[in-house]
Amino acid sequence: MKRKGLIPRVWRWFKRIFILLFIIQLVYIIALKWIYPPLTITQISSLFRGDGLKRDYVAKDQISFNLKLAVIASEDQAFPDHGGFDWKNIKKAMEYNEKKPGRIRGGSTISQQTAKNVFLWQGRSWIRKGLEVYFTKMIEWVWGKERILAVYLNVIEMGKGVFGAEAAAQAFFNKPASKLTRIEAARIASALPHPKKYTVKPLSAYVSKRQHWVMRQMNQLNGDPDIKKLSGVSGK
Repeated sequence: MKRKGLIPRVWRWFKRIFILLFIIQLVYIIALKWIYPPLTITQISSLFRGDGLKRDYVAKDQISFNLKLAVIASEDQAFPDHGGFDWKNIKKAMEYNEKKPGRIRGGSTISQQTAKNVFLWQGRSWIRKGLEVYFTKMIEWVWGKERILAVYLNVIEMGKGVFGAEAAAQAFFNKPASKLTRIEAARIASALPHPKKYTVKPLSAYVSKRQHWVMRQMNQLNGDPDIKKLSGVSGK
Protein backbone atom coordinates (compact mmCIF):
# COMPACT_ATOMS: atom_id res chain seq x y z
CA MET A 1 0.00 0.00 0.00
CA LYS A 2 2.83 2.36 0.83
CA ARG A 3 4.43 1.65 -2.53
CA LYS A 4 1.18 2.35 -4.36
CA GLY A 5 0.87 5.68 -2.59
CA LEU A 6 4.50 6.60 -3.28
CA ILE A 7 4.23 6.48 -7.08
CA PRO A 8 1.44 9.10 -7.34
CA ARG A 9 3.32 11.40 -4.93
CA VAL A 10 6.52 11.11 -6.96
CA TRP A 11 4.54 11.76 -10.14
CA ARG A 12 2.94 14.88 -8.62
CA TRP A 13 6.35 16.22 -7.57
CA PHE A 14 7.74 15.44 -11.00
CA LYS A 15 4.92 17.42 -12.66
CA ARG A 16 5.41 20.34 -10.29
CA ILE A 17 9.14 20.45 -10.96
CA PHE A 18 8.52 20.22 -14.71
CA ILE A 19 5.98 23.05 -14.63
CA LEU A 20 8.32 25.18 -12.49
CA LEU A 21 11.25 24.62 -14.86
CA PHE A 22 9.04 25.37 -17.86
CA ILE A 23 7.90 28.67 -16.31
CA ILE A 24 11.49 29.64 -15.41
CA GLN A 25 12.83 29.00 -18.91
CA LEU A 26 9.85 30.81 -20.48
CA VAL A 27 10.45 33.87 -18.30
CA TYR A 28 14.15 33.72 -19.21
CA ILE A 29 13.38 33.59 -22.93
CA ILE A 30 11.07 36.59 -22.62
CA ALA A 31 13.63 38.52 -20.56
CA LEU A 32 16.31 37.94 -23.19
CA LYS A 33 14.20 39.84 -25.69
CA TRP A 34 15.56 42.97 -23.95
CA ILE A 35 18.68 41.87 -22.04
CA TYR A 36 21.71 39.81 -23.05
CA PRO A 37 22.45 36.46 -21.34
CA PRO A 38 24.71 36.90 -18.28
CA LEU A 39 26.68 33.76 -19.24
CA THR A 40 26.24 30.84 -21.59
CA ILE A 41 27.34 27.24 -21.15
CA THR A 42 29.82 27.66 -24.01
CA GLN A 43 31.34 30.73 -22.37
CA ILE A 44 31.64 28.93 -19.04
CA SER A 45 33.26 25.96 -20.81
CA SER A 46 35.76 28.33 -22.42
CA LEU A 47 36.80 29.57 -19.00
CA PHE A 48 37.18 26.05 -17.58
CA ARG A 49 39.24 24.95 -20.59
CA GLY A 50 41.62 27.83 -20.04
CA ASP A 51 40.72 29.59 -23.30
CA GLY A 52 39.59 32.68 -21.40
CA LEU A 53 36.55 34.84 -21.98
CA LYS A 54 36.70 38.07 -23.95
CA ARG A 55 33.23 39.51 -24.28
CA ASP A 56 31.62 42.92 -24.50
CA TYR A 57 27.93 43.05 -25.34
CA VAL A 58 26.87 46.02 -27.47
CA ALA A 59 23.59 47.28 -28.90
CA LYS A 60 22.63 46.22 -32.43
CA ASP A 61 23.27 49.72 -33.80
CA GLN A 62 26.86 49.48 -32.51
CA ILE A 63 27.61 46.61 -34.88
CA SER A 64 28.62 47.41 -38.45
CA PHE A 65 26.12 46.60 -41.18
CA ASN A 66 29.09 44.97 -42.92
CA LEU A 67 29.29 42.29 -40.23
CA LYS A 68 25.54 41.69 -40.19
CA LEU A 69 25.63 41.26 -43.96
CA ALA A 70 28.73 39.07 -43.80
CA VAL A 71 27.34 36.54 -41.31
CA ILE A 72 24.08 36.26 -43.24
CA ALA A 73 26.01 35.82 -46.52
CA SER A 74 28.29 33.22 -44.94
CA GLU A 75 26.04 31.33 -42.54
CA ASP A 76 22.39 31.68 -43.52
CA GLN A 77 21.31 33.53 -46.66
CA ALA A 78 17.68 32.52 -46.15
CA PHE A 79 17.64 34.01 -42.64
CA PRO A 80 15.13 36.82 -43.35
CA ASP A 81 12.65 34.38 -44.88
CA HIS A 82 12.63 31.08 -42.96
CA GLY A 83 10.84 30.28 -39.72
CA GLY A 84 13.94 29.08 -37.93
CA PHE A 85 14.93 26.18 -40.17
CA ASP A 86 16.24 26.10 -43.74
CA TRP A 87 14.91 22.71 -44.77
CA LYS A 88 16.57 22.73 -48.20
CA ASN A 89 19.98 23.37 -46.67
CA ILE A 90 19.39 20.77 -43.96
CA LYS A 91 18.53 18.20 -46.65
CA LYS A 92 21.70 19.05 -48.60
CA ALA A 93 23.79 18.72 -45.44
CA MET A 94 22.25 15.32 -44.64
CA GLU A 95 22.91 14.05 -48.19
CA TYR A 96 26.50 15.30 -48.04
CA ASN A 97 27.10 13.65 -44.65
CA GLU A 98 25.73 10.33 -45.93
CA LYS A 99 28.10 10.41 -48.92
CA LYS A 100 31.10 11.56 -46.87
CA PRO A 101 30.63 10.35 -43.27
CA GLY A 102 34.17 11.40 -42.38
CA ARG A 103 33.30 15.04 -43.06
CA ILE A 104 30.42 16.65 -41.22
CA ARG A 105 28.62 19.56 -42.86
CA GLY A 106 26.16 21.51 -40.75
CA GLY A 107 22.84 22.86 -41.95
CA SER A 108 22.11 25.07 -38.95
CA THR A 109 20.53 28.47 -39.44
CA ILE A 110 21.49 31.60 -37.52
CA SER A 111 18.37 31.03 -35.41
CA GLN A 112 19.47 27.48 -34.54
CA GLN A 113 23.01 28.59 -33.75
CA THR A 114 21.67 31.34 -31.50
CA ALA A 115 19.39 28.92 -29.63
CA LYS A 116 22.26 26.45 -29.19
CA ASN A 117 24.77 29.03 -28.00
CA VAL A 118 22.42 30.85 -25.61
CA PHE A 119 20.53 27.97 -23.99
CA LEU A 120 22.40 24.73 -24.66
CA TRP A 121 25.78 23.04 -24.83
CA GLN A 122 27.98 22.06 -27.78
CA GLY A 123 27.51 18.56 -29.12
CA ARG A 124 25.51 16.38 -31.48
CA SER A 125 23.26 14.29 -29.22
CA TRP A 126 19.60 13.76 -30.13
CA ILE A 127 18.53 15.25 -26.79
CA ARG A 128 20.41 18.45 -27.52
CA LYS A 129 19.03 18.55 -31.07
CA GLY A 130 15.49 18.15 -29.76
CA LEU A 131 15.96 21.00 -27.30
CA GLU A 132 17.53 23.08 -30.06
CA VAL A 133 14.36 22.70 -32.16
CA TYR A 134 12.24 23.86 -29.22
CA PHE A 135 14.37 26.90 -28.36
CA THR A 136 14.74 27.85 -32.02
CA LYS A 137 10.98 28.07 -32.47
CA MET A 138 10.56 29.92 -29.18
CA ILE A 139 13.05 32.68 -30.04
CA GLU A 140 11.56 33.00 -33.52
CA TRP A 141 8.13 33.58 -31.95
CA VAL A 142 9.19 35.68 -28.96
CA TRP A 143 12.25 37.63 -30.16
CA GLY A 144 11.89 38.11 -33.88
CA LYS A 145 14.63 38.26 -36.51
CA GLU A 146 16.27 41.56 -35.51
CA ARG A 147 16.73 40.44 -31.92
CA ILE A 148 17.98 36.99 -32.93
CA LEU A 149 20.63 38.57 -35.16
CA ALA A 150 21.69 41.02 -32.43
CA VAL A 151 22.03 38.24 -29.82
CA TYR A 152 23.83 35.99 -32.29
CA LEU A 153 26.41 38.68 -33.02
CA ASN A 154 27.00 39.20 -29.29
CA VAL A 155 27.25 35.60 -28.04
CA ILE A 156 28.75 33.55 -30.87
CA GLU A 157 32.36 32.46 -30.48
CA MET A 158 34.48 34.23 -33.09
CA GLY A 159 37.91 33.10 -31.93
CA LYS A 160 39.53 31.17 -29.11
CA GLY A 161 37.86 32.62 -26.02
CA VAL A 162 36.57 35.57 -28.06
CA PHE A 163 32.80 35.98 -27.99
CA GLY A 164 30.77 38.50 -29.92
CA ALA A 165 31.36 41.21 -32.49
CA GLU A 166 32.83 43.85 -30.19
CA ALA A 167 35.39 41.53 -28.60
CA ALA A 168 36.36 40.16 -32.02
CA ALA A 169 36.74 43.61 -33.58
CA GLN A 170 38.94 44.76 -30.71
CA ALA A 171 41.00 41.54 -30.57
CA PHE A 172 41.60 41.21 -34.31
CA PHE A 173 41.53 44.78 -35.65
CA ASN A 174 41.87 47.09 -32.61
CA LYS A 175 38.65 48.92 -33.39
CA PRO A 176 34.98 48.87 -32.32
CA ALA A 177 32.52 46.58 -34.09
CA SER A 178 30.75 49.62 -35.54
CA LYS A 179 33.85 50.44 -37.61
CA LEU A 180 34.47 47.06 -39.24
CA THR A 181 35.13 47.23 -42.97
CA ARG A 182 33.72 44.79 -45.50
CA ILE A 183 36.89 42.70 -45.72
CA GLU A 184 37.30 42.62 -41.92
CA ALA A 185 33.69 41.53 -41.54
CA ALA A 186 34.16 38.88 -44.23
CA ARG A 187 37.18 37.48 -42.40
CA ILE A 188 35.30 37.20 -39.10
CA ALA A 189 32.35 35.53 -40.84
CA SER A 190 34.67 33.15 -42.70
CA ALA A 191 36.03 31.82 -39.40
CA LEU A 192 32.63 31.03 -37.86
CA PRO A 193 32.37 27.37 -38.94
CA HIS A 194 35.35 26.60 -36.65
CA PRO A 195 36.74 29.80 -35.09
CA LYS A 196 39.43 28.04 -33.05
CA LYS A 197 40.83 26.30 -36.11
CA TYR A 198 40.14 28.90 -38.81
CA THR A 199 41.72 31.94 -37.22
CA VAL A 200 41.39 35.59 -38.20
CA LYS A 201 44.55 36.58 -36.36
CA PRO A 202 46.88 35.13 -37.45
CA LEU A 203 45.06 34.83 -40.78
CA SER A 204 44.59 31.15 -41.58
CA ALA A 205 44.72 29.82 -45.15
CA TYR A 206 41.05 28.80 -44.92
CA VAL A 207 39.86 32.28 -43.89
CA SER A 208 42.12 33.93 -46.47
CA LYS A 209 40.53 31.82 -49.21
CA ARG A 210 36.92 31.88 -47.99
CA GLN A 211 36.78 35.64 -47.43
CA HIS A 212 36.69 36.21 -51.19
CA TRP A 213 33.63 33.98 -51.57
CA VAL A 214 31.93 35.69 -48.61
CA MET A 215 32.57 39.12 -50.10
CA ARG A 216 31.05 38.05 -53.45
CA GLN A 217 27.97 36.85 -51.59
CA MET A 218 27.84 40.12 -49.66
CA ASN A 219 27.90 42.08 -52.93
CA GLN A 220 24.96 40.04 -54.25
CA LEU A 221 22.93 40.48 -51.05
CA ASN A 222 23.90 44.09 -50.35
CA GLY A 223 20.72 45.63 -51.77
CA ASP A 224 18.30 43.06 -50.34
CA PRO A 225 15.55 45.10 -48.61
CA ASP A 226 14.75 42.36 -46.09
CA ILE A 227 18.37 42.14 -44.94
CA LYS A 228 18.59 45.92 -44.69
CA LYS A 229 15.39 46.06 -42.68
CA LEU A 230 16.39 43.47 -40.09
CA SER A 231 19.85 45.09 -39.88
CA GLY A 232 18.31 48.44 -38.98
CA VAL A 233 19.31 50.31 -42.14
CA SER A 234 16.05 50.24 -44.09
CA GLY A 235 15.65 53.29 -46.23
CA LYS A 236 19.26 54.38 -45.95
